[in-house]
Amino acid sequence: MLDANLTQQLKSYLENLREPIELIASLDDGEKSAQTRELLTEIAALHPKVTASFDGSNERKPSFEIRSANNQQRSVRFAGLPMGHEFTSLVLALLWAGGHPPKVDADLLEQVRGLTGPLDFEMYFSLSCHNCPDVVQALTLMALENPNVTATLIEGGAYQNEIDARQVMGVPATFLNGEPFYNGKMELAEIVARLDSSASEKAAAKLTAQEPFEVLIIGGGPAGVASAIYTARKGFRTGIAAERFGGQLNDTLGIENLPGTEYTEGPRLVTDLKTQVDANAIEVMNLALAERLEPATQKGALHTVHFAGGGTLKARALILATGARWRNLGVPGEAEYRNKGVAYCPHCDGPLFKGKRIAVIGGGNSGVEAAIDLAQVVGHVTLIEFDHQLRADKVLQDKLRSMDNVDIIVSAQTTEITGADGKVNALKRKDRNSGEEHTLALEGVFVQIGLVPNSEWLKDSGIELSQHGEIVTDARGATNLPGVFGAGDTTTVPYKQIVIAMGQGSTAALSAFDYLIRNVAIDEDTQTAEAVA
Repeated sequence: MLDANLTQQLKSYLENLREPIELIASLDDGEKSAQTRELLTEIAALHPKVTASFDGSNERKPSFEIRSANNQQRSVRFAGLPMGHEFTSLVLALLWAGGHPPKVDADLLEQVRGLTGPLDFEMYFSLSCHNCPDVVQALTLMALENPNVTATLIEGGAYQNEIDARQVMGVPATFLNGEPFYNGKMELAEIVARLDSSASEKAAAKLTAQEPFEVLIIGGGPAGVASAIYTARKGFRTGIAAERFGGQLNDTLGIENLPGTEYTEGPRLVTDLKTQVDANAIEVMNLALAERLEPATQKGALHTVHFAGGGTLKARALILATGARWRNLGVPGEAEYRNKGVAYCPHCDGPLFKGKRIAVIGGGNSGVEAAIDLAQVVGHVTLIEFDHQLRADKVLQDKLRSMDNVDIIVSAQTTEITGADGKVNALKRKDRNSGEEHTLALEGVFVQIGLVPNSEWLKDSGIELSQHGEIVTDARGATNLPGVFGAGDTTTVPYKQIVIAMGQGSTAALSAFDYLIRNVAIDEDTQTAEAVA
């Protein structure tokens, strides 16, 4: 199962085991069970602290339990083979079960250990899903750290019967005590926040307790991280407050146009950015959703940002880099059938539509790339574009047109997504030339129609926004408010690209540096006194 490279890597990782672990497999006579037996046998041969047995009685076959030999309550179960994107999850499960300490904030780990149960999680993943590992690893850690938590992590391709029975049409899909819990990517802190009623109050108090920053960046994508690195290296106390560190990079698969990097993937780049942030002693406050900006009353004074849950942060200079999100179609049926046939991530959810008929909405690069990828997995793809022609690069269009299971429809307005028995069954569209209505029978709709800036929270702040809701910035990244700068996809920068966001973030940071050295700091007490006077 493991090639020479993976074998050597895993052997090296297992040297970190502190306690013995057991692998207990439940198998049948199928091919997947044979592969599971082979994998576990290979793992057990790599370290004397690992043993494998094949006499398990779990109803899911194949599946295997990873548990501490010293404490059998410390365990987690995989159903199917955790390879592909989940190989790292398998390695971490082995290490954590064997006593290797997880790299998790101590306060968060205590919250995990304090959860009351029973909390029985079942989570479905696909081997091509780059959003799934975060959920797999979070649930694994919870199960190993808290005896009130159990977790079964299920490779959907090996359990198609369960996927169909539970109408899972998007991964990651998580169930708690037999009921749907959440569809989509979640980090450990997000899961704990949903389970711990006091988590929001604790997070708010932790934010508010922070000393004022000299530079505070709102947003943790490429623009925000570039800004933070530049200001930290200038010697300023710098913080990043982000709803989700990494932003859209977390949902991006192949990246081939970043100068100096021939190929990388979004989650890998996020990890690299976080490493660099930590190396520069930048304070990161993740899962912090900005809700309101209270600008400083004069130059040099403190700006205040209010966050969901009640916390606040203060800073002399702000860089707003909140990025953008996928645009919704806004038609009847879209929200109702989200994760029941309506999807936004072809890499994550494409394998769940194997052999089925689907549509991709959007004829730009994202839409055409999605259609190309999906055509290699699904039965048939219909690409629907509102304009009279596709807008993607010619090389992508040529590739798409060469595929024999793809239809392209232009000048088409999607008007409704319909369904039956809780899942999508058709898409309705109108010919923009003739006005004629058409219904296309299908089982999935992938929406790829562009981005919306994450700027709604600034509406009453005094920040100038464009007609499209983008933050208006000048060539230096400055907004119309002194000491407030903007960078990345949430601004009026004309091209939304990773490398451009990084450059714009660097520009905003240098402008923030210039602002800070030219304006004397006004402490909070003075600011308050003058405001009252």
